[in-house]
Amino acid sequence: MSGVQILSVTEGNLREAGYVHALSWQESHRSFCTAAFIRRHTPEAQSEHLRREIAAGKQVFLMTAGGCPVGVVSVAGSLIENLYILPEYQNRGYGSQLLEYAIGLCSGAPTLFILSNNARAQRLYERRGFRLTGCRNQITDTLWELEMRLAP
Repeated sequence: MSGVQILSVTEGNLREAGYVHALSWQESHRSFCTAAFIRRHTPEAQSEHLRREIAAGKQVFLMTAGGCPVGVVSVAGSLIENLYILPEYQNRGYGSQLLEYAIGLCSGAPTLFILSNNARAQRLYERRGFRLTGCRNQITDTLWELEMRLAP
C-alpha cells in the first residue's frame, strides 16, 4: 500500500470522492435495491451528498493510492459514516487503514451503523473491536441499520 494518502475532501477533489462513493455504494447495494434506485446514486448525486455532509459539519476524507482514488469516509464527533472502498481495491487493507484513520479522529467512543444484511462489514468491524450495541433503525420490513461501537 505504498503511496497512500488521506486527504480532506474539498471542491478540488469532491468529484473524485463522489465517484468513489457512487461506485462503491452501487456495488454494495446492488443485491437488495432496485435497479432504478441504484441508478440514482450517480457520481454527481453522491458528490452533492458529500457536499451537504461537509456543509453540515462532517469531516470527509478521500484515500488515494498512487494518485488514484480508492476510498472515502466521513467523521462527525464520534460517528463514522460513508466508509466505502472501490470494489477493485477491496480486500487489500485499504478499508482497515481508512477505518483506523477515522477512529483516530473520533471525539468519543467510535460509533458506526451497518446494514443488517452486510455480514462482511460486520465481520470487518468486529475484528477491529466494534460490537453491536442493540440500537437499530428500521429501514424496511426486513432491513435494519445496526449500531456498532468500538469496545473500550
